[in-house]
Amino acid sequence: MNRLDNKIAVVTGAAGGMGEAIARLFAQEGAKVLATDIQEDKLRTWVSGAQNEGAAIEWEKHDVASETDWHIVVDKAINLYGKVDILINNAGIYPVGASTESTSVNEWEKVLAINVTSSFIGTKLCAPSMKSCGGGSVVNISSIAGIVGGNGPAYSASKAAQRLLTKDQAVELAKYNIRVNSIHPGGVLTPMTDFMVSLEASEEILKNMCPLGRIGNVMEIAYGALYLASDESSYTTGTELIIDGGVTAR
Repeated sequence: MNRLDNKIAVVTGAAGGMGEAIARLFAQEGAKVLATDIQEDKLRTWVSGAQNEGAAIEWEKHDVASETDWHIVVDKAINLYGKVDILINNAGIYPVGASTESTSVNEWEKVLAINVTSSFIGTKLCAPSMKSCGGGSVVNISSIAGIVGGNGPAYSASKAAQRLLTKDQAVELAKYNIRVNSIHPGGVLTPMTDFMVSLEASEEILKNMCPLGRIGNVMEIAYGALYLASDESSYTTGTELIIDGGVTAR
């Protein structure tokens, strides 16, 4: 407990899944959290419940592809809490069954805007507050799709770009004690993925491809984000934390 005392965190894509798990865990560990998502009703519902339980979490509707929305979010965090120490760029979309020929240019641009441009904007706008505080931590939730192929051209390209954006910003911002790292989940059941196949089918698929023989859960990703957000990882920047049950170890 209290691994994030006195820290202020912005968590995107927090209406459910990994984002909600990260926001809840950070609050439990002492952070004050601004949770954001474009799915306003889902976000407001769980945050209201968490507030009733005493959690220091606020919410804001947020289209992460919009620079205007990003200004609103960062301004709200600073107005509420005075600073931003931690940014979790978690929001993303996964176009199911996409191929090169079936992906329109508009679809391609939408995926890249939400999955990678949003991380660029968020870090750009949070960096000044982090500099003024003497440092901070940015965690980009990428994917093993940014390391290996087979997940559709737009999604794979966006996650690979997010991976290298992380490393570039880690080098650039290190002199300000701002650390930038990425997490690369493998198979994890979230609202973004659980409609694609049944739990039984997912588990059967993963038994054949995952050395640990099971699907991951959102808390396993949240604890990775907690480590990278906390001062425990003070000498870690530009790294990619792969949490995939060993899929990419083959």
